[in-house]
Amino acid sequence: MNKALFLLLVFPIFFISCNSKEVKNVTETYGKTNEVSVIIDDQLWNGEVGDSMRNKFASPILGLPQEEPVFSLNQYPVKLLEGFMTNSRNIIVVKKETKSQFRIESNEYANPQVVVHISGETVQEILDTIQNNDSLIITRIKESEIRVFQNKIKHDSLFDVSKISDKFNVRLNIPVKYKMVLHGKKFIWLKKEITSGNLSLIFYQIPISSIKDNNNAVKRITHIRDSIGRIYIHGAVPRTRMVTEPAFSPYLSKTKIYNKETFETKGNWELLNDFMSGPFVNYAIVDKPNKRILVIEGFCYAPSKEKRDLMFELEAIIKSTQFLKIK
Repeated sequence: MNKALFLLLVFPIFFISCNSKEVKNVTETYGKTNEVSVIIDDQLWNGEVGDSMRNKFASPILGLPQEEPVFSLNQYPVKLLEGFMTNSRNIIVVKKETKSQFRIESNEYANPQVVVHISGETVQEILDTIQNNDSLIITRIKESEIRVFQNKIKHDSLFDVSKISDKFNVRLNIPVKYKMVLHGKKFIWLKKEITSGNLSLIFYQIPISSIKDNNNAVKRITHIRDSIGRIYIHGAVPRTRMVTEPAFSPYLSKTKIYNKETFETKGNWELLNDFMSGPFVNYAIVDKPNKRILVIEGFCYAPSKEKRDLMFELEAIIKSTQFLKIK
C-alpha cells in the first residue's frame, strides 16, 4: 500500500473519531445544584472508601445554622458509567484496579461537566488519593456549579443594574425577581421573595483602610456589617435591627473576585429584639485603583427551608461582579 492511499484511508477514520467525540461532548448534562454522582461499587462504598468520601464531600458546610452537606452524593455501581449516568453534571468515578490514577476531566461525556477519576490497586492507595486531592475536587466542582448558575442567569430576564453601576461602578448579573427595596446615598438593598422567606443582596463601600489583612479582620468586618445593620436594616417591630449572631464566630477566608483580593466571611445574622435569623455571606472586595473596599453581601431568611442552595445562588450572583473602567 503506498503512502498516499494509506493517508486516504486513515484520515476519514480520524475525522469520524474526532467528530463523534465532539457530538458526545455537546450532549447536555442534568442534575440538581451541588449534586454529585459517585460511580463506585457497593463493596467500596460501604467500606472505608465510602466513609472517606462522605466525610470529605458531604461534610457539613460552614456558615449555615443547621447541618447541610457540601454536596449531595448519589451512589451508583460502576457498570452504570456506560449508561445514562454519563449525562450527570458532576461525576466522581472510583475503581479498584491495577492502574493507579487521579485526573479531573472537563466535559468528558457531556457539557458542562466535571468528571473525577480515582483508582488504585489497594484501598489505601484510593484513600490516599482522596485525602491528597479533596480540596481540589471540591474547588473544581464548586467553580463549575457557579459557572452553570451564572450562565443560566444570563439567559433569563435580568434586573436593571444601572443604579448599582452608577453608584458603585460595577456590573453583575442579577435575576429580575430581585427588587429594589432601599436605595440610599451610599447603600443599595435588593430583595427576592420566596415561599416563606426572602433572599437579599446589599451593596456599600468603605475606605480601603477599614479592613487590614491581620488577625483583627473578622472583628472589623463584623463591626462594620453590624453598623450597617443599625443604620439600614430594621425589622417591622420598633428597635429591631440586624446584627451578627454573637453565639457563633463567623468563618473568614480569602478569595478573588474579578481578580481582586477579597475577604469572604460566612456566618449567621439575627434580628435584635426579634426572632428572625439566617445565614449570610459577605464579600469585602479590595479595590485599590479606587482606594475603597466594595462590600457585597447576601443573606437569607427561610426558616422552613434548607439554605445551602439559597446561599449558593447569592454567592454565584456576587461572583459575577465585574468592575467597570474608572470614570
